[in-house]
Amino acid sequence: MTVTDPALTLSDVRFRWPGPGSFGLSVPEFRMAQGESLLLLGESGSGKSTLLSLICGIVTADSGRVAVGGTDLSALRAGARDRFRAEGIGVIFQQFNLLPYASVADNILLPLRFAPARRRRAAPDEAASLCAALGLPEGITGTSAGRLSVGQQQRVAVARALIGQPPLIVADEPTSALDAATQDSFLGLLFDRIAATGSSLLMVSHDERLGARFDRVLRLTEIAQTERRAA
Repeated sequence: MTVTDPALTLSDVRFRWPGPGSFGLSVPEFRMAQGESLLLLGESGSGKSTLLSLICGIVTADSGRVAVGGTDLSALRAGARDRFRAEGIGVIFQQFNLLPYASVADNILLPLRFAPARRRRAAPDEAASLCAALGLPEGITGTSAGRLSVGQQQRVAVARALIGQPPLIVADEPTSALDAATQDSFLGLLFDRIAATGSSLLMVSHDERLGARFDRVLRLTEIAQTERRAA
């Protein structure tokens, strides 16, 4: 990635899941600038998960180009795409996907096991400093993730996505289980950390109330078309 590359570019992208009754998605053109925060709104079943799978290289487009920081994901073999995702994309999952019996520190450091360059960027005490910056109690890094409250687990999931300063953060409905006050607090902490690292942030959600904090808000229907094939 260079400073002149957009954080994310999709051009003439078409993808369809295999099988009868399958779901298809096409994106004629979409671009996101480096350092930008963008909220992408869409209802359940609108194709948000499929789009994120394409952006993260979990699946590859049938045609067109998906580029993250100037790297065309379709040009990479499966193993190289996995390594690229580990190095360059921090993912905040809707269900957090923490290892319940592992410690907070082990959960946060997990991405670095698969990303040597990201590991080199991480400071020796970055897990603890991220926990502090995200408002988690001192000494929590040795606690099993399964013993944490939902709000604490969410903050650990954010720390895991941010560690090693990946250029792109992708968040999949991370506030869906939170009340309005907790959402606001969570977003404030997340944006503070994004500002500190200079990462780009793409969040998908169905909640329009989140939009005020973002540089740009788009509806999925503005950039993508969907199609369901008859069974």
